[in-house]
Amino acid sequence: MRKKYTTTLEFDKIKLMLADFAISENTKSFIDKLGISTEPKMIKTYQAETSEAQKIILQKGAIPFRAFFDVRLFTKKASIGSTLDTRALLQIAQTISTARVCKAYIEQFQEIPHIQNLAEQITVLKDLEDEIFSKIISETQISDNASANLRRIRRSIEQENQNIKNKISSMLSSSAYSSVLQDSIVTIRNDRFVLPVKAENKNALDGIVHDTSSSGATLFVEPMAIVNMNNKLSQLKNEEHKEIEKILQKLTAEVGQYFQEINDNLKALEKLDFINAKGRLSVSMEANEPQLNNEKYVNLIQARHPLIPKDKVVSSNIILGKDYTTLIITGPNTGGKTVTLKTLGLLCMMFQAGLHIPCQAQSTLPVFNDIYADIGDEQSIEQSLSTFSSHISNIVNILKFANKNSLVLIDELGSGTDPIEGSALAISILDELKRRSVLTLVTTHFSELKNYALTTDGVINASVEFDVATLSPTYRLTIGLPGKSNAFEISKKLGISDEIIADAKKHIQNDNLKMEDILSQIDKVKNDYETDKENLEKELEDAKFIRMKLENKQQRLEEKNKAMLEEAKEQARKMIADAKQEADKIAKQITKLQHMSAYKEVDKQLNNIRTNIRGYENKYQKAKQELVKKSETPLDTVKEGDTVYVNSFAQNAKVISVDEQKDEIVVQIGAIKMPLKKENLSPAQKQKEKKATKSAKISKNKVESARLSCDVRGLDLESALLEVDKYIDDSYLAQLPEVTIIHGVGTLVLKNGIQNYLRKHNHIKSFRDGQYNEGGIGVTVATLK
Repeated sequence: MRKKYTTTLEFDKIKLMLADFAISENTKSFIDKLGISTEPKMIKTYQAETSEAQKIILQKGAIPFRAFFDVRLFTKKASIGSTLDTRALLQIAQTISTARVCKAYIEQFQEIPHIQNLAEQITVLKDLEDEIFSKIISETQISDNASANLRRIRRSIEQENQNIKNKISSMLSSSAYSSVLQDSIVTIRNDRFVLPVKAENKNALDGIVHDTSSSGATLFVEPMAIVNMNNKLSQLKNEEHKEIEKILQKLTAEVGQYFQEINDNLKALEKLDFINAKGRLSVSMEANEPQLNNEKYVNLIQARHPLIPKDKVVSSNIILGKDYTTLIITGPNTGGKTVTLKTLGLLCMMFQAGLHIPCQAQSTLPVFNDIYADIGDEQSIEQSLSTFSSHISNIVNILKFANKNSLVLIDELGSGTDPIEGSALAISILDELKRRSVLTLVTTHFSELKNYALTTDGVINASVEFDVATLSPTYRLTIGLPGKSNAFEISKKLGISDEIIADAKKHIQNDNLKMEDILSQIDKVKNDYETDKENLEKELEDAKFIRMKLENKQQRLEEKNKAMLEEAKEQARKMIADAKQEADKIAKQITKLQHMSAYKEVDKQLNNIRTNIRGYENKYQKAKQELVKKSETPLDTVKEGDTVYVNSFAQNAKVISVDEQKDEIVVQIGAIKMPLKKENLSPAQKQKEKKATKSAKISKNKVESARLSCDVRGLDLESALLEVDKYIDDSYLAQLPEVTIIHGVGTLVLKNGIQNYLRKHNHIKSFRDGQYNEGGIGVTVATLK
C-alpha cells in the first residue's frame, strides 16, 4: 500500500492508538512500521491472533505484562565473557520474570493456539531470576547476603568505621584541640576521615593535609592517630569492591549460559506484547474480526469510523461488489459522504493489517492489493483550496494502476470545474473503472450522476441522511436511494426569503423538481419503515430472549425431575439392600443356636425382617409409579384449543397449534408461547386450592411484567440502585434464572456500586461481567437463587 493513501485515510493515527497499548519500546517501533498485508493466509493468522487476545481480555483481563527490556546486547556480552553491571543484570532478571508470569497466565486458557504457541517458546528461568534479585537490591546496592565473604568484609568495615569515629570523638572532646579546630565536626576527603583545622594552627595537629577550603582559612587534616585505621578501612573497601566484582562475574556467567533462552523469551514477549496491544485496541473500539471472502465483495454491517468518538459516531451498512461494483453517494456537500469513504478505506486497511474493525462480526471483506483514495480535507473543499488540476492528477495516477483487485475511493468526482463538463468527465471515469471491474465508491452532488446510476448496470445510488432542522448530516448511509441536495431547505433555514426560493424554483426544470419531491416522499416512507423495522426487531429479540429463558427453565425442571426420580430409586434400593443384609446376618446366626426357644425367637425376628423388606419393596414400586405418573403421563389425543398440563412448569396451558409431522405442540402459558414435545404434556389437572390459583396468577403476571434487562445508564448511583432492586424483585417473583443489568463503562462508578450492592442482595447467588456478545464490561449478569 502506498504511504500517500495510508496517510489520506489516517491509518497512521490507528497505529498511534495501537502503540499506546504496547509496553516495550521495541514493540512501539514495530507498530510504527506496521504494514498492510495482501496475503489472505497471513491476514487470517493476524486476525486469529487478535481474536485470541480479545478472548483473554474479555474473560480474565489483559496479559499481565510487567516491564521488560531489550537485553540482547547484555546477553551477547555475557556470552563472550564480559562482566555486566547491576543495571544490566536487573533488566535481565525483570525480563525473564515478566516472561514467566505471562507464560503462567496464558496456560490457564484453552483454544488460543497462536498465543499458546508463543508461550511454549518461553523458558522459565526462575532460579536465575531469584539469584539475581536476591543478590542485587538496586542499581547502586548489592545485598550483604550476596556472599559470605562480602558479609564478613562489610561487618569489618562497619567495625573499623566505628573505631575511627570513637577515636575522633575522643579528640574532639579534648580541650587541647578545641582552639585548633575550625569546627567540632568530622568530614571525609579522598575517602579518609579528616578534621577541619584553622590554617594558622596547622602545626598544632600532627597529621596529613588532604585538602584546603576555597578561602584558605581551613585545612582538612588526617590526624596521625587514625592514619593506620584509615589505611585499614581503605584496604577493606578494596576487598569489598573485588568481592562485588566476583559476584557480578558469577551472575554474568550464569546469564551467559542461558543467553539463547533469554533472547528467545524476549522475542516471544515482544510478539505477545504486540498481540496483546491488538486485543486491547479491539476491546476499546468494541471491534470484531470480520470474515474474509474470496469473491471480492464488501459487506460491512453497522460499520463505525474508529477515529470518531463513540458518543458521536453513527454506524452504517456498506455493501459493494456483489450486485454492483460502483456505488455513488449523492447529496449536499456537507462532509457526511466523505466520512463513509474514509470509513470503508480505513477499515479495509485495518483488516489487512490484522486489526479488528468496529463492525458486526458477520461482516465480510475481500483482500485488496491496493487501496486508492482521492479525498480532500473537508475544510479545504469548503474553502475551495483544492484545485481541479490536483484532483485530476490523482485520478490519472489511479487510472494508471487500478485493476479488479483494487478499491478506489474518490471524493466529489468531477468537482472544481464546470458542472456539465465535470459530470461528463466523471461518468467516463466511472465507465472505465467499471470496465476493469474495480470496486469503486465515489461521492458527488451532481444530479447527472444520479441519473447515470439509475440507468447503468453495475452502478447504484446511495445517500447520506441530512437533518434539515440542524443543518447537519446524520452520517447514516442508505443504499439504493439517491440523495437530495436540500439547497432550498438549507437556504430557507438560514434566512433566504420564501419569495427568492419560489423564484429560484422557476429556473429549475419540472422534471428535476418532481425528482426532488419524489425523493422527499421516498425518504419519509423509508424513515417510517426503518422506525417500524427497529421496533419489530426489538420485539423479536425480546421474544427470543423470553423463549430462551423459558426453554432453559424447562430443561432445568426436567433434569430436576429426573434427578429426583433417580434419587428416590437409589434410596429405595439402599433401604432394601440394608434390610436384606440384616436378614442374611440373622439367618447365619440360626445355625449356631442350640436351643429351640432361641431358634424360635430368631425365626420370629427373621420373619419380621422379611415382612419389612416386602413393605420397602411395595413402597419403592409405589413411589416409582407415582413419580412416573407425575412426570410422564402421556396424552392420548390433543387438538387446538385443548387445555393440557405442562409437566416441567407444573401448570396448565392452552394448545395453540399441533404439528403431527414434527411431533410438536405449541402451547401458551399466560402471554408466553412455546413449542413442546407430546411426551412433555399430560392431561389437564384441576386447580383444587384457591390459594394455588392466586399464586399461579401472581407468578404469571410477574413473568409477563419481568423485563429482559435493566438499563441504568445515565442515572446517578442512588437512582440506579433503586431501579436495580425493583428489577431483581420482579425477576425473582417471575422465577427467572438470570438478570441482566446494563450500566455502561464510563468511570466505573455505576458498575462498582451495583456489583457491591449485588454481593449483599439476598436473591443473588452470583454475578459476572457480560461476555463480549452480551455487552462486555458495560453489563453485569447475575444469577438468582
